[in-house]
Amino acid sequence: MNKIKRCLLLTFIVCFIVGCDLAAPGAAGGSQTEESSAGGEHIHMTEDGEYYTFLDVEGNSYEAPLLENVPKCTYDFQHLTTDETTGYKSFRDEENNVTAKFGIDVSEFQGEEIDWKQVKDSGVEFVIIRLGYRAYGESGALVLDAMYEKNIQGATDAGLDVGVYFFSQAISGAEAVEEADFVLEHLNGYDITGPVVYDTEEIKWDTARTDNNTKQDFTNFCKVFCDTIEHAGYDTMIYSNMTWMAYTLDMEELAEYDFWYADYYDTPQCPYDYQIWQYSESGVVPGINANVDLNLWFEKGE
Repeated sequence: MNKIKRCLLLTFIVCFIVGCDLAAPGAAGGSQTEESSAGGEHIHMTEDGEYYTFLDVEGNSYEAPLLENVPKCTYDFQHLTTDETTGYKSFRDEENNVTAKFGIDVSEFQGEEIDWKQVKDSGVEFVIIRLGYRAYGESGALVLDAMYEKNIQGATDAGLDVGVYFFSQAISGAEAVEEADFVLEHLNGYDITGPVVYDTEEIKWDTARTDNNTKQDFTNFCKVFCDTIEHAGYDTMIYSNMTWMAYTLDMEELAEYDFWYADYYDTPQCPYDYQIWQYSESGVVPGINANVDLNLWFEKGE
């Protein structure tokens, strides 16, 4: 049983026992099915104002205040479809002139031999490649992903739109700048068309050098990294999930930045605007001999 199915099962069991009123997005049916609209059904009024509810990947339920000054998600997920043979999602809202490109993200964990032509021929339009990371131990060493150079060369040669991401463990503004400079150094010589993404996450089941970072710290480091990268002429995004947005980042301070949002339920729960939705961590793509994350990159026409 995969992670999403375990989450849904756990949620239904908890709701049955305690009589809660939370509903996870419905499962798809048929060979190509339309999904339900997401976002609004998670928002409710209280005496203290608007709040939204969401489930994490383990099926735990949360409630957080809806921030008035953060741009809201406007995608109509009635236009989201899933191919049940491949599990690939697609999105096309002709009325509002919003479409989405289908893509993946990869690192050394996808192995040494990726057939990038086969990846592109399968329908993948973009890839976000891990450039490197800062070790989460005490040393905090900066490390280049073992397959970065091979992956970025292969993906660009295949004609894919390419972006990169860096996994941060910065504990100071100076370290966030150091990470940005490391990324810029290793982008030199490559012509990327996708974003440079700042990836900061919780280290589960272990201690990490960022464990004592405050909400303001994490927010400031996002801004320092992205501003440094943008000053060099690249587009940026911040990688996040629902709990990180609700409790770890000051979303009002980051309202001007783009987001890459991870949520493995059938439709996203996030009430805020984002540009890329990572919807699966267990995708199967021809040309890659390992599971891979699947994404939709939303594009709004003029």
